[in-house]
Amino acid sequence: MTRAPSAAGNLPCVWSIKDGAGFLTSDISLALQALLYRKQVNWDFIAHRLRYPDIKTERTGLADLFELLPGCSLRTSGTEVSIRQAWSPWNFVAREQRYRDLRDAANQVLHAVESAVRAWMSVDRSILLELSGGLDSSIVAACLRNCHAHVTCCNLVTPVPGVDEQQYARQVAEQLGVELHAEHLSFDKARFNFTPPPDSVIPAMGPLQYVVDEVMEAAAKHHGATAYYSGGGGDSVFCYLRTAAPSADAWRAHSFGDAITAVRNLASLHQCTFWKAGRLTLSKLRRPPQSPFHQDPTFLAPSSAHVEPEAHPWFAAPMNALPGDRERIFDLAGNQLFESQAARKYRRPLRFPLLTQPVMEACLRAPSWMWIAGGRNRAVARTAFSDRLPPDVLNRQSKATYMSYLGAMYERNKHQIEDFLLSGRLESQGLLDTRAISSFFSRPLPPRDRTFLRMFDLCMVENWVRHQP
Repeated sequence: MTRAPSAAGNLPCVWSIKDGAGFLTSDISLALQALLYRKQVNWDFIAHRLRYPDIKTERTGLADLFELLPGCSLRTSGTEVSIRQAWSPWNFVAREQRYRDLRDAANQVLHAVESAVRAWMSVDRSILLELSGGLDSSIVAACLRNCHAHVTCCNLVTPVPGVDEQQYARQVAEQLGVELHAEHLSFDKARFNFTPPPDSVIPAMGPLQYVVDEVMEAAAKHHGATAYYSGGGGDSVFCYLRTAAPSADAWRAHSFGDAITAVRNLASLHQCTFWKAGRLTLSKLRRPPQSPFHQDPTFLAPSSAHVEPEAHPWFAAPMNALPGDRERIFDLAGNQLFESQAARKYRRPLRFPLLTQPVMEACLRAPSWMWIAGGRNRAVARTAFSDRLPPDVLNRQSKATYMSYLGAMYERNKHQIEDFLLSGRLESQGLLDTRAISSFFSRPLPPRDRTFLRMFDLCMVENWVRHQP
């Protein structure tokens, strides 16, 4: 059994095999109905998930149940089960695979994205496009022009500043010749305690994902959509790095002249001097390779500090891997968490065209320094779609944020959140630092303090385990 490397199709594969007998399925509910499996929480996984929230692993939140990760192959022989990596992103960033010319890279990326959208478009008769107005979803929209399917564009709006991108999304919708529908994320729809999808095997759906899911599901019903389309994953696929890694890559892999150009592009991108960009580049070159393991011990009991990180197969970087390639491939591995975050995918297909295998391969072949050409982030994608997007969208550098909305959600529900966490299963298992949690809730939230986001993550895990046997 081999699973495609793309998480875009939303078709999971979980398995449990002992002594040569067991099952593989895309839906654990089927195994439960067939009496092949009984649910039991895997508390070792839960401890790992709390400390390393951004790592997708083959272990799941259910005991003796594993996931076949994208790009991996499972083989059984007698009582033996072996897993191997059948596809690796590292093959596409090798020196011999790299594009040499920006225009060539842009053409290949354009062809890959268009082909992915058209392939799905041929089977979907009514599409709800989740159009934020950002570059990524706008690129997906550009590929839907002149399609046979009925397209509805929906844009999310919150009661507080930070998310309203209608001025950009409306221009894209006008190019498609359709109306832009604003969907409002109200505070009263926010939930911390809700029933997860029946086939979820890991905690993945938090309060924000829940309210977005509810709003988009209602919109799909209203407009008669048969599939959702999203630009999700675009930042990782289009190499949106916020460090000096692209110019460091150019120094290690290219000529002196091209490396100098990369430093200039970095300076322009981050609006700093050439000399500061140069210092940042040298610092990146001198530092040891970045670890893919980022732990978050905030509000966790000290007794859980012994949890060791479990590696994703894509973390196995070659010895000579460039810093930028490490960063973007580690990000790509994290995107595999997308497939579990939206319950609406169980009612209608949720398409992520930018995470399809051909698009990932085309984008990986473009070296990281090419993605900051001209001092623009995601430069290859911007070049590819330069004649297909409204100028305001094409040249946009800002990004919307849900921070104000989440902050307001926290303030409105902080007492319920505190009670939810301090009276739950995570607390009973000794996984939480209850004193630190109580202390945090007793103080006013300082301006620009994002620590409260950790509470949402803890609530997501708590909610999932509460709904398990």
